[in-house]
Amino acid sequence: MTHASDRSKVLAASSEAKAKQPDGIGTEAPAEKIEKTDDTMTTNVMEAPPQGMFLSDELEHEILTIFKLLSDETRLRILLYLGREQELHVTALCTRLNQSQPAVSHHLALLREADLIEARRDGKHNYYSLKSGHMHSVIERLFTSIADPGKDEIRFDEFVLLYGNNE
Repeated sequence: MTHASDRSKVLAASSEAKAKQPDGIGTEAPAEKIEKTDDTMTTNVMEAPPQGMFLSDELEHEILTIFKLLSDETRLRILLYLGREQELHVTALCTRLNQSQPAVSHHLALLREADLIEARRDGKHNYYSLKSGHMHSVIERLFTSIADPGKDEIRFDEFVLLYGNNE
């Protein structure tokens, strides 16, 4: 008959043994060798934005909403189809997406509420198209918030993104 104190000693010994065996298979893992060298390590660290550069709460909310909507594959595909075809009927979207009408209508409602698409009713049918004004406004305000003042460009190392009315 085993006493409770004997069990706790066995459990403690077992836990101590496992602590010495980090690989979990009964053998002690080899100790890591750390060599000190004169080389320096470089990382790709993004610098903090200059003082005074920030997003308003409204713009931040709009950007987060848009990116959250675009993170769903179905909604992104709807926007891509509408961009390619200019305007599509709900049934055409259901066919392309291989989804039911209620599911597609739900995604369309979310996109419409975010002002990314607009609907046109023709009799009993709804046709959807991209609503470019809102998206362009949000992107332009984003670029204005993160760009150098007075310049219509954003620099990323060797890459330059131009926006606005550059001709």
